[in-house]
Amino acid sequence: MPYEIKYHKNIVDDLKSLDKSVRDKVFKKLEQLKKNPNLGQPLGNKAGMDLSGFYKLYVDNRRVRIVYKPENTELFIFIIAMGQREDLEIYRTAWQRKNI
Repeated sequence: MPYEIKYHKNIVDDLKSLDKSVRDKVFKKLEQLKKNPNLGQPLGNKAGMDLSGFYKLYVDNRRVRIVYKPENTELFIFIIAMGQREDLEIYRTAWQRKNI
């Protein structure tokens, strides 16, 4: 059974920051993620930011990351952030949003 995708309230802003061609690749990757929530790589502690339980998924030749958390008991995936890695900014964003 495919997982449902749920989004952090600020994901729209993340998507707007991406080119349309990259957004298309993101949506294709999200379709794959629905079928396999363990598609990404687990995150742990990134530069002092505890992202345990979250995963990263690469898009567009590793230029863009999707940070998400699978909720296996409820069969949904929570997308918390997406964007370019630049200076760990995507992980800072994810870390800040997980505490909201």
